Amino acid sequence: MTPAGSRSFVPFRAGLLLAPLLLGACAQEGDFGRPAPSAWNRLIESTGTLAARERGAPASVFPLTDDEVALRDRAWRFLMPADNRAAFEDALANLTRARVLPPRWRHDDIPAYHADLISEAFRSPVSRYRRLSDDAIADGRLIPPFVAVAGRVFEADAVRLRALPFSESLDGWDVRQAAMRVAENRCLVAWTHLEASLRIARYRYALEHFLVEMPAREAASAEQAVAFLEGRRPLLDPLLPPDAAARCGLVEPPVLAAPAVVKPVVAKPVVAKPVVAKY
Repeated sequence: MTPAGSRSFVPFRAGLLLAPLLLGACAQEGDFGRPAPSAWNRLIESTGTLAARERGAPASVFPLTDDEVALRDRAWRFLMPADNRAAFEDALANLTRARVLPPRWRHDDIPAYHADLISEAFRSPVSRYRRLSDDAIADGRLIPPFVAVAGRVFEADAVRLRALPFSESLDGWDVRQAAMRVAENRCLVAWTHLEASLRIARYRYALEHFLVEMPAREAASAEQAVAFLEGRRPLLDPLLPPDAAARCGLVEPPVLAAPAVVKPVVAKPVVAKPVVAKY
Protein backbone atom coordinates (compact mmCIF):
# COMPACT_ATOMS: atom_id res chain seq x y z
CA MET A 1 0.00 0.00 0.00
CA THR A 2 1.36 3.39 -0.95
CA PRO A 3 1.72 5.82 1.98
CA ALA A 4 -0.39 8.96 1.86
CA GLY A 5 2.74 11.10 1.90
CA SER A 6 4.04 9.40 -1.23
CA ARG A 7 0.75 9.98 -3.05
CA SER A 8 0.82 13.67 -2.22
CA PHE A 9 4.45 13.98 -3.27
CA VAL A 10 3.85 12.68 -6.80
CA PRO A 11 1.58 15.53 -8.01
CA PHE A 12 3.74 18.04 -6.17
CA ARG A 13 6.86 16.81 -7.95
CA ALA A 14 5.05 16.73 -11.28
CA GLY A 15 3.89 20.29 -10.77
CA LEU A 16 7.40 21.38 -9.90
CA LEU A 17 8.77 19.84 -13.08
CA LEU A 18 6.05 21.44 -15.22
CA ALA A 19 6.38 24.89 -13.70
CA PRO A 20 9.30 25.99 -15.93
CA LEU A 21 7.23 25.15 -19.01
CA LEU A 22 5.09 28.12 -18.05
CA LEU A 23 8.01 30.30 -17.05
CA GLY A 24 10.42 29.43 -19.86
CA ALA A 25 8.99 31.96 -22.26
CA CYS A 26 9.47 34.66 -19.62
CA ALA A 27 13.11 33.83 -18.98
CA GLN A 28 15.13 37.04 -18.81
CA GLU A 29 18.16 37.28 -21.07
CA GLY A 30 21.49 38.78 -20.12
CA ASP A 31 24.63 39.43 -22.18
CA PHE A 32 24.93 37.55 -25.49
CA GLY A 33 21.47 36.02 -25.02
CA ARG A 34 22.51 34.09 -21.92
CA PRO A 35 20.01 33.73 -19.07
CA ALA A 36 20.22 36.66 -16.69
CA PRO A 37 20.77 35.99 -12.95
CA SER A 38 17.14 36.24 -11.88
CA ALA A 39 14.81 34.29 -9.62
CA TRP A 40 12.90 32.88 -12.60
CA ASN A 41 16.04 31.63 -14.31
CA ARG A 42 17.39 30.14 -11.08
CA LEU A 43 14.13 28.23 -10.73
CA ILE A 44 14.52 26.87 -14.25
CA GLU A 45 18.11 25.78 -13.55
CA SER A 46 17.15 24.14 -10.24
CA THR A 47 14.20 22.35 -11.80
CA GLY A 48 16.43 21.19 -14.64
CA THR A 49 18.75 19.54 -12.15
CA LEU A 50 15.79 17.82 -10.50
CA ALA A 51 14.33 16.72 -13.85
CA ALA A 52 17.69 15.34 -15.02
CA ARG A 53 18.03 13.39 -11.78
CA GLU A 54 14.52 11.97 -12.23
CA ARG A 55 15.50 10.73 -15.72
CA GLY A 56 18.65 9.12 -14.37
CA ALA A 57 20.92 11.68 -16.05
CA PRO A 58 24.01 12.90 -14.15
CA ALA A 59 22.96 15.82 -11.95
CA SER A 60 24.92 16.94 -8.90
CA VAL A 61 23.77 19.34 -6.20
CA PHE A 62 27.33 20.52 -5.56
CA PRO A 63 27.87 24.26 -6.14
CA LEU A 64 29.41 25.16 -9.46
CA THR A 65 32.99 26.37 -9.58
CA ASP A 66 33.84 29.56 -11.48
CA ASP A 67 35.15 27.52 -14.42
CA GLU A 68 32.05 25.32 -14.43
CA VAL A 69 29.88 28.44 -14.61
CA ALA A 70 32.04 29.77 -17.45
CA LEU A 71 31.79 26.42 -19.26
CA ARG A 72 28.00 26.54 -19.13
CA ASP A 73 27.95 30.15 -20.27
CA ARG A 74 30.18 29.41 -23.26
CA ALA A 75 28.11 26.34 -24.18
CA TRP A 76 24.99 28.51 -24.29
CA ARG A 77 25.40 29.65 -27.91
CA PHE A 78 25.81 26.11 -29.24
CA LEU A 79 22.92 24.65 -27.23
CA MET A 80 20.42 27.26 -28.39
CA PRO A 81 19.09 27.29 -31.98
CA ALA A 82 21.05 29.32 -34.50
CA ASP A 83 17.90 30.35 -36.33
CA ASN A 84 15.33 32.84 -35.07
CA ARG A 85 12.56 30.50 -34.02
CA ALA A 86 9.15 31.28 -32.61
CA ALA A 87 9.00 32.29 -28.95
CA PHE A 88 7.48 28.96 -27.88
CA GLU A 89 10.15 26.90 -29.66
CA ASP A 90 12.87 29.13 -28.25
CA ALA A 91 11.43 28.58 -24.77
CA LEU A 92 11.52 24.82 -25.33
CA ALA A 93 15.13 25.09 -26.46
CA ASN A 94 15.96 26.99 -23.27
CA LEU A 95 14.25 24.32 -21.17
CA THR A 96 16.26 21.68 -23.00
CA ARG A 97 19.48 23.62 -22.40
CA ALA A 98 18.56 23.78 -18.70
CA ARG A 99 17.86 20.00 -18.80
CA VAL A 100 14.21 20.32 -17.82
CA LEU A 101 13.57 18.47 -21.09
CA PRO A 102 15.85 15.69 -22.37
CA PRO A 103 18.13 16.67 -25.27
CA ARG A 104 17.04 13.84 -27.54
CA TRP A 105 13.51 15.18 -28.02
CA ARG A 106 14.92 17.79 -30.38
CA HIS A 107 14.93 16.87 -34.05
CA ASP A 108 18.12 17.58 -35.98
CA ASP A 109 16.38 19.92 -38.41
CA ILE A 110 19.27 20.74 -40.74
CA PRO A 111 17.20 22.87 -43.19
CA ALA A 112 15.75 25.04 -40.38
CA TYR A 113 18.56 27.62 -40.45
CA HIS A 114 18.26 28.11 -44.21
CA ALA A 115 14.47 28.29 -44.02
CA ASP A 116 14.70 30.94 -41.31
CA LEU A 117 17.12 33.15 -43.29
CA ILE A 118 15.24 32.86 -46.55
CA SER A 119 11.83 33.53 -44.95
CA GLU A 120 12.87 36.86 -43.43
CA ALA A 121 12.27 40.04 -45.38
CA PHE A 122 15.53 41.32 -46.89
CA ARG A 123 16.47 43.89 -49.51
CA SER A 124 19.47 42.12 -50.98
CA PRO A 125 20.79 38.54 -50.96
CA VAL A 126 24.07 40.04 -49.71
CA SER A 127 22.55 40.36 -46.24
CA ARG A 128 21.79 36.61 -46.16
CA TYR A 129 25.35 35.70 -47.07
CA ARG A 130 26.71 38.14 -44.48
CA ARG A 131 24.45 36.74 -41.77
CA LEU A 132 25.70 33.24 -42.57
CA SER A 133 29.32 34.42 -42.51
CA ASP A 134 28.89 36.29 -39.22
CA ASP A 135 27.26 33.30 -37.50
CA ALA A 136 29.91 30.82 -38.65
CA ILE A 137 32.81 33.09 -37.71
CA ALA A 138 31.28 33.84 -34.29
CA ASP A 139 30.95 30.11 -33.60
CA GLY A 140 34.50 29.44 -34.72
CA ARG A 141 35.92 32.15 -32.46
CA LEU A 142 34.10 30.71 -29.43
CA ILE A 143 35.57 27.22 -29.74
CA PRO A 144 39.17 27.87 -28.53
CA PRO A 145 38.11 29.62 -25.28
CA PHE A 146 35.52 26.89 -24.70
CA VAL A 147 38.21 24.24 -25.09
CA ALA A 148 40.47 26.11 -22.66
CA VAL A 149 37.73 26.32 -20.02
CA ALA A 150 36.81 22.67 -20.54
CA GLY A 151 40.46 21.71 -19.98
CA ARG A 152 40.53 23.56 -16.67
CA VAL A 153 37.24 21.94 -15.60
CA PHE A 154 38.55 18.48 -16.44
CA GLU A 155 41.75 19.17 -14.46
CA ALA A 156 39.66 20.18 -11.45
CA ASP A 157 37.55 17.03 -11.89
CA ALA A 158 40.72 14.94 -11.78
CA VAL A 159 41.72 16.63 -8.52
CA ARG A 160 38.23 15.96 -7.15
CA LEU A 161 38.39 12.26 -7.98
CA ARG A 162 41.94 11.83 -6.65
CA ALA A 163 40.89 13.38 -3.33
CA LEU A 164 38.06 10.92 -2.73
CA PRO A 165 40.12 7.96 -1.41
CA PHE A 166 41.98 10.21 1.07
CA SER A 167 38.93 11.92 2.59
CA GLU A 168 37.80 9.99 5.65
CA SER A 169 34.79 12.21 6.38
CA LEU A 170 33.07 11.62 3.03
CA ASP A 171 30.20 9.18 2.77
CA GLY A 172 28.56 7.45 -0.17
CA TRP A 173 26.35 10.47 -0.91
CA ASP A 174 29.38 12.75 -1.27
CA VAL A 175 31.12 10.28 -3.56
CA ARG A 176 28.04 9.95 -5.74
CA GLN A 177 27.59 13.71 -6.03
CA ALA A 178 31.23 14.11 -7.04
CA ALA A 179 30.90 11.40 -9.68
CA MET A 180 27.70 12.97 -10.97
CA ARG A 181 29.34 16.38 -11.34
CA VAL A 182 32.25 14.88 -13.29
CA ALA A 183 29.82 13.08 -15.61
CA GLU A 184 27.69 16.22 -15.87
CA ASN A 185 30.67 18.30 -17.03
CA ARG A 186 31.72 15.75 -19.60
CA CYS A 187 28.23 15.32 -21.00
CA LEU A 188 27.93 19.08 -21.37
CA VAL A 189 31.11 19.12 -23.45
CA ALA A 190 29.87 16.14 -25.47
CA TRP A 191 26.60 17.97 -26.14
CA THR A 192 28.44 21.10 -27.26
CA HIS A 193 30.64 19.01 -29.56
CA LEU A 194 27.55 17.43 -31.11
CA GLU A 195 25.78 20.75 -31.61
CA ALA A 196 28.88 22.35 -33.14
CA SER A 197 28.93 19.62 -35.79
CA LEU A 198 25.22 20.10 -36.45
CA ARG A 199 25.75 23.83 -36.90
CA ILE A 200 28.31 23.20 -39.59
CA ALA A 201 25.80 20.96 -41.37
CA ARG A 202 23.14 23.68 -41.14
CA TYR A 203 25.49 26.38 -42.44
CA ARG A 204 26.68 24.16 -45.27
CA TYR A 205 23.09 23.34 -46.23
CA ALA A 206 22.16 27.04 -46.29
CA LEU A 207 25.20 27.95 -48.37
CA GLU A 208 24.55 25.23 -50.95
CA HIS A 209 20.95 26.36 -51.36
CA PHE A 210 21.90 30.04 -51.53
CA LEU A 211 24.20 29.28 -54.45
CA VAL A 212 21.26 27.86 -56.39
CA GLU A 213 18.61 30.32 -55.24
CA MET A 214 20.57 33.59 -55.39
CA PRO A 215 24.17 33.30 -56.66
CA ALA A 216 26.35 36.18 -55.52
CA ARG A 217 30.03 37.02 -55.11
CA GLU A 218 29.56 37.01 -51.33
CA ALA A 219 29.28 33.23 -51.52
CA ALA A 220 33.08 33.03 -51.50
CA SER A 221 33.29 34.86 -48.16
CA ALA A 222 30.54 32.66 -46.73
CA GLU A 223 32.44 29.56 -47.87
CA GLN A 224 35.57 30.81 -46.12
CA ALA A 225 33.58 31.47 -42.94
CA VAL A 226 32.14 27.96 -42.88
CA ALA A 227 35.59 26.52 -43.61
CA PHE A 228 36.94 28.57 -40.70
CA LEU A 229 34.39 26.94 -38.35
CA GLU A 230 35.13 23.51 -39.79
CA GLY A 231 38.83 24.09 -39.08
CA ARG A 232 38.15 25.05 -35.46
CA ARG A 233 35.69 22.25 -34.65
CA PRO A 234 38.37 19.50 -34.44
CA LEU A 235 39.77 21.33 -31.39
CA LEU A 236 36.88 19.73 -29.49
CA ASP A 237 37.78 16.18 -30.52
CA PRO A 238 40.60 15.46 -28.02
CA LEU A 239 38.46 16.43 -25.03
CA LEU A 240 36.38 13.24 -24.99
CA PRO A 241 36.29 9.78 -26.59
CA PRO A 242 34.30 9.41 -29.84
CA ASP A 243 31.44 7.54 -28.14
CA ALA A 244 30.87 10.20 -25.47
CA ALA A 245 27.62 11.47 -27.04
CA ALA A 246 26.13 7.97 -27.08
CA ARG A 247 27.28 7.24 -23.53
CA CYS A 248 25.63 10.49 -22.38
CA GLY A 249 22.37 9.54 -24.08
CA LEU A 250 22.56 12.38 -26.61
CA VAL A 251 22.37 10.08 -29.63
CA GLU A 252 21.32 6.52 -30.26
CA PRO A 253 24.13 4.08 -29.53
CA PRO A 254 25.49 2.40 -32.66
CA VAL A 255 23.86 -0.88 -33.52
CA LEU A 256 26.40 -3.66 -33.47
CA ALA A 257 26.12 -5.99 -36.42
CA ALA A 258 25.57 -9.62 -35.61
CA PRO A 259 28.72 -11.68 -36.11
CA ALA A 260 28.73 -13.47 -39.42
CA VAL A 261 28.59 -17.24 -39.34
CA VAL A 262 31.86 -18.47 -40.82
CA LYS A 263 31.64 -21.82 -42.45
CA PRO A 264 34.58 -24.13 -41.88
CA VAL A 265 37.02 -24.41 -44.73
CA VAL A 266 37.19 -28.17 -44.42
CA ALA A 267 33.85 -29.77 -43.79
CA LYS A 268 33.68 -32.93 -41.76
CA PRO A 269 32.82 -35.76 -44.10
CA VAL A 270 29.48 -37.37 -43.53
CA VAL A 271 29.72 -41.13 -43.38
CA ALA A 272 26.61 -42.71 -44.76
CA LYS A 273 25.23 -45.61 -42.85
CA PRO A 274 24.99 -48.82 -44.82
CA VAL A 275 21.53 -49.69 -45.94
CA VAL A 276 20.57 -53.19 -44.94
CA ALA A 277 17.95 -54.61 -47.19
CA LYS A 278 15.23 -56.63 -45.57
CA TYR A 279 13.90 -59.56 -47.46
